[in-house]
Amino acid sequence: MKALVCNAFGPPESLNLEQHHAPLPATGQVLVEVKAAGINFPDILMISGEYQVKTAPPFVPGNELAGIVQAVGKGVSRFAAGDHVIATPAGGAFAEKCVVDQHICLPLPDKLSFEQGAGFTITYATSYHAFRQSTALKPGETVLVLGAAGGVGNTAVEIARALGAKVIAAASSDERLEFARQAGADELVNYSKVSLRDAVKELTGGKGVDVVFDPVGGELAQQALRSLAWHGRYLVIGFACGEIPQFPANIALLKEASIIGVWWGTWAENHPPDAHTNMLELAAMVQADKLKPRVTETYPLDQYVAAFAAITQRRAKGKVVLTI
Repeated sequence: MKALVCNAFGPPESLNLEQHHAPLPATGQVLVEVKAAGINFPDILMISGEYQVKTAPPFVPGNELAGIVQAVGKGVSRFAAGDHVIATPAGGAFAEKCVVDQHICLPLPDKLSFEQGAGFTITYATSYHAFRQSTALKPGETVLVLGAAGGVGNTAVEIARALGAKVIAAASSDERLEFARQAGADELVNYSKVSLRDAVKELTGGKGVDVVFDPVGGELAQQALRSLAWHGRYLVIGFACGEIPQFPANIALLKEASIIGVWWGTWAENHPPDAHTNMLELAAMVQADKLKPRVTETYPLDQYVAAFAAITQRRAKGKVVLTI
């Protein structure tokens, strides 16, 4: 089988497409013929050796897939050969075949294609966990989403709206804001043209927002923090711009605000039943047409350099997926 291999930490260009023996499912595992695999910003960090958890090379990256079960190991009761599934393996998704523990597999929702399914799990699960467990988002609250057209930001817009919140989408261009509006954003802020803080103040009548969802980091972080309302919550999702912000503690004090880190992967490992429930609820929202995952760019596996560039150059809207 073909597999994309990280033989040494470096940029996406340093990856190699190689021939490997197909893996075999062990007890409790399923062998999935991968049809599509989602690319996420953490993948860039993993292959460069900059992620919070390092995997020693050589390894096959990729933590999100959709495909067809080819075989099952001993003790597998939830799936059989021929089932269409989505899964979040701990690596190995950027290959023609991947073994996955059955407890992190879910049936592919009927309304999703393989490409949509491959881009569904991590970004939607991150945003849903952020709004459900990290902060109990209430209907009628106002959420400011930074990077609102990106892979995870766009899901935050969609989920917050589905949960009954008012959504202010912030992005760097009118084109990207239109993409966020189609996902359900109520108000739009182009922070390349206006002050983010001033725009939020005007849109909220001076009150500020209840929640900030920030997968971007960088220089906008302080403006967003200062845009919080009394008892506001700032969700730290990631640092897509490459710069980790330094928060002034006095702003949190004056607003009695909370700065909350959101790391879905580790939370899901520590709370498997809750993580499974979250995914079932998300799948039900898809079936009810409350969520409509959008894949805007697909690339065959051998065009992985171009696919990763869509992420590193921060030009992707929605989800970028490798088809296999």
